[in-house]
Amino acid sequence: MSANDLLAVLPFLVVTVGGIALLLIDLALSPEQKSVTAWLSIGTLVVASLVALLQMNIRPFDAFDGMVRADGYAFFLDALLATIGALAVLLALRYNEARGIMRGEFYALLLFSVGGMMLMGHATNLLTVFVAIELLSIPLYVLCGIARPRVESEESAMKYFLMGAFASGFLVYGIALVYGAAGTISLAALSAMLSETGARAYDPTLLFAGAALILTGLGFKVAAAPFHMWTPDVYEGAPTTVTAFMATATKVAGFAAVLRVFLFGFQPLLPEWQPVVAGLAALTMIVGNVAALVQSNVKRMLAYSSIAHAGYVLVGVAAGGDLSTGSGGAVAVLFYLAAYAFTTLAAFAVMAAVGSGTEENQNFDAYIGLGRRKPLLGLVMAISMFSLIGIPPTAGFVGKYFLFGAAVASGLTWLAVIGVLTSVVSSYFYLRLVMTMFMREPQAEGEPIHASAPRSLAAAISIAAVFVLGVLPAPLLGMITAGVLSAAR
Repeated sequence: MSANDLLAVLPFLVVTVGGIALLLIDLALSPEQKSVTAWLSIGTLVVASLVALLQMNIRPFDAFDGMVRADGYAFFLDALLATIGALAVLLALRYNEARGIMRGEFYALLLFSVGGMMLMGHATNLLTVFVAIELLSIPLYVLCGIARPRVESEESAMKYFLMGAFASGFLVYGIALVYGAAGTISLAALSAMLSETGARAYDPTLLFAGAALILTGLGFKVAAAPFHMWTPDVYEGAPTTVTAFMATATKVAGFAAVLRVFLFGFQPLLPEWQPVVAGLAALTMIVGNVAALVQSNVKRMLAYSSIAHAGYVLVGVAAGGDLSTGSGGAVAVLFYLAAYAFTTLAAFAVMAAVGSGTEENQNFDAYIGLGRRKPLLGLVMAISMFSLIGIPPTAGFVGKYFLFGAAVASGLTWLAVIGVLTSVVSSYFYLRLVMTMFMREPQAEGEPIHASAPRSLAAAISIAAVFVLGVLPAPLLGMITAGVLSAAR
């Protein structure tokens, strides 16, 4: 192991070592001092984000014998994931205290999960992808059930664990088939082999079967249909702040691996896998949006919304494009992931406020008249819903514009049309929530919503990012383009 090896995964090391340190520090803290652990975790994530941003412009290089790669693509994802983690901790402070789950291990587990997510962006070997998925998943299983003895939380953890283990089996079997077909699980070696002309040096049947199983395993992580069945139950049962973290960071990490594997590893086989991914994108958009229409629980509605947005991101994956010029779907995917993350975190900040009382109620009835009782909370939720629909001048509009534009440029106009139509369908359930908040009189005063400075800060940062990315997308777009070009070298 050399200094360059450590430099390649420095943000990952910062959060992992920080998580270990938090576990030790937490032993010396009394139950009334657990918020100290939360603030230390925020500091760790901020440091990791700054380290990643400072490394974005370094010359790309491989580390750990080609198992990971240090490039602008990976470091951009590191910074984004660390930012999401810090905002999730801010949301959790008041909520965890009200729910009786103010436990120091919560923040250490979140750091370990962020570390696994970061590793997924650096992975250039299928074995590293698998290890990273397990590193991010195991802490999440525990976080979903951390509200014990609440039955819904424990059930959420068990469902996520069982389905996650099942999906990991698909992934491992797919990796084994790829190795059997090509004799390597290095993404760079795979890309070089598949690019060779003349006689094939691999078994196409085994390779395509392996790629299909890998797509299945990763499809579970990003909640793409038909691998989405776990999502509504797990999102509803888990603590709201854990759901916020899962709905954003896990999706970013999952698509980081999808892009690495399919746009950098299996890129030469784009004509073969593009129709499959395009079909999954269409199915995911339709299933997510149609199922969300009939939900009476805001948490389940946003769970199906998360599925639908996985479909939108898959549109960008299917679009492919020339990575060496920074054009195509990869740039659109990364921009949309950032826009979706900030939008969703803003929405969950309001949900955490509504659920911070003695009894958490996330049914639509709990939001009746919210815009009149708490105008700022109603406004934040309304802006989030507008961004999820894709109404300008929000980040969601710009993100969908880039995704659908990339699809049209790659000849997938039909897929872009489905994306636009399903976005129109989604306006019903998003605007239904807005109408509930602003156009219905509350029948009773309801449970008081307590103010929280950390939660308000997280909401303010998230909603500001939604507007900034919607009005001035160029700076972030330039950073993402540079990262993709760096990865393609």
